Amino acid sequence: MARYGLIGRSLGHSRSPELFADLFAREGVSDARYDLFELDAVDRLPALIGAHPDLRGLNVTIPYKQTVIPFLHALSTEASAVGAVNSIRITGDRWTGHNTDIDGFRALLTPHLRTLTEQAGQVRPRALVLGSGGSSRAVAYVLREHGLRFRAVSRSRERGDLTWGQVDRTVIGVCRLIINTTPLGMWPEVHEAPALPYDALTERHHLIDLVYNPEETEFMRRGRDAGAVVENGLVMLKRQAEAAWQFWMGG
Repeated sequence: MARYGLIGRSLGHSRSPELFADLFAREGVSDARYDLFELDAVDRLPALIGAHPDLRGLNVTIPYKQTVIPFLHALSTEASAVGAVNSIRITGDRWTGHNTDIDGFRALLTPHLRTLTEQAGQVRPRALVLGSGGSSRAVAYVLREHGLRFRAVSRSRERGDLTWGQVDRTVIGVCRLIINTTPLGMWPEVHEAPALPYDALTERHHLIDLVYNPEETEFMRRGRDAGAVVENGLVMLKRQAEAAWQFWMGG
């Protein structure tokens, strides 16, 4: 039986097993399974793969999307461009990294971008990316594809354009598209939210949270209360899972 799975430090929030169970059923695959592998350090990856010779593919989540790269033998063009990996294809002793967050975020962004563009007319909407981890790199890649100007927020100016303390009402007023790539608000810490001046949000803002558990995060709730359009990361999760399967199958 071929085995697939997800590696990360804490995986209690993950819906990947049920998504891949549905995918296997749709594809008519009866000889595959998908498991969660919590690793307390990314350097445990070689031992994990060695202990499970039936592994054919892995997804990668927080906090290993960047630190996993030195353990891989090759990267896809997309993973090299982004500098982050969320899918690994295992072919014998060769491990190849890929980034399917790109596919996922493209699918998630498209309807929001269409609406924002209609609202702004000839002016391209500006975006604010919250966080500077592996997921934020895929988000930035897609935003650049669309020619969108954006600023990234991080705890340090070395990793972002702005620190959290610099995100004021003016920044929120200019950036109508706000994407949370941090784990803030993820189960079980559901009462957490990025530190923003939420009272500056309007009905013309679109808030995208890559978190999907809970379905409505505190970030989304505060945006909805201000009249903003909000969406979680479930569409992205489903699309990146499909893209990961295609990658594992050699596509």
